[in-house]
Amino acid sequence: MHHIDVIRIPSRSPGDTSGLEALIASGRVAAHDIVAVMGKTEGNGCVNDYTREYATSMLAACLGRHLDMAPAAVEKRVAFVMSGGTEGVLSPHHTVFTRRPAQGTPAVGAKRLTLGIAFTRDFLPEEIGRRAQIEETAAAVQQAMRDAGIASSEDLHFVQVKCPLLTPGRIAAARARGCEPVTADTYESMGYSRGASALGIALATGEAALPDLADAAVLHDWSLCSGVASVSAGIEVEHNVVIALGMSAEATSELVIAHEVMNDAIDAAAVRRTLETLGLHGAEGLERIVNVFCKAEASPDGQVRGMRHTMLGDSDIHSTRHARAVTGAVVASVVGHGMVYVSGGAEHQGPAGGGPVAVIARA
Repeated sequence: MHHIDVIRIPSRSPGDTSGLEALIASGRVAAHDIVAVMGKTEGNGCVNDYTREYATSMLAACLGRHLDMAPAAVEKRVAFVMSGGTEGVLSPHHTVFTRRPAQGTPAVGAKRLTLGIAFTRDFLPEEIGRRAQIEETAAAVQQAMRDAGIASSEDLHFVQVKCPLLTPGRIAAARARGCEPVTADTYESMGYSRGASALGIALATGEAALPDLADAAVLHDWSLCSGVASVSAGIEVEHNVVIALGMSAEATSELVIAHEVMNDAIDAAAVRRTLETLGLHGAEGLERIVNVFCKAEASPDGQVRGMRHTMLGDSDIHSTRHARAVTGAVVASVVGHGMVYVSGGAEHQGPAGGGPVAVIARA
């Protein structure tokens, strides 16, 4: 079984690896124990956000030097998930996950944090946003759960996926083979990819059944969703990267995780309930938090608690950027700082307009 550690480090720029280098140099982290890195970068989070690719490349190169491996080989060993967009008070940072063999004997009756990773195959452009991506993601989630030693969906608290998007080149390549992608709008393709991946998570956890997951359900049937799904799309991948976070009685970590579902973008009560589940009360409780992870989106019905919002109709700023700023401020107001992981675009990730929120803390 596993012993998991999680460390959050600030980032001065998308290419900054000094925090990771310092962790390794100090002996706090061994490079060969790192299995995943999740980061927030200060790009726009849209199709042309290359800060995600740049950050991944720099982190892979950094670890490659310590592991004596090519960066491409590191990316097949470590699950990198870079989420673009630190609007408002959100602060760029990386969260580093390490995994070692279990340390000592697990505490009797106590479950602790565990983590598993998996990768799908590369997707053809015409598979993005459709049934193939749903099924492949479901299989990868189940593989990641086995890798983590998560015994059941009840112990699964957060599934982070990095998924691809469509570019003009990928669209042209599909059409040259006589295949039509789900959309010709590259920005819209991010939503389709996130949505299909989230439905794959729902399939893996039993929150949705395969007969209900036809192509037409993606971005249309909002009753289908997963309460533990968090998906970020990016230009830097052609496959899905999966990180499964949960609890196990066999794990020996000093950390725990819990999650709730935010019903809308300003649901601070759900964040507080998550803290309460972990026994985090007052200033002392907040100091035990390692990081908060959540999804945010502009409600597709154009309303928040019965009041009209204008995020979907703002031609100057995409709605995902508004949503990250809003929910980022809500979470920051509860935990006392903005160095939290808030990802925009929550299609089928929790109820429409809302999204899951998870907290990792010291037990």
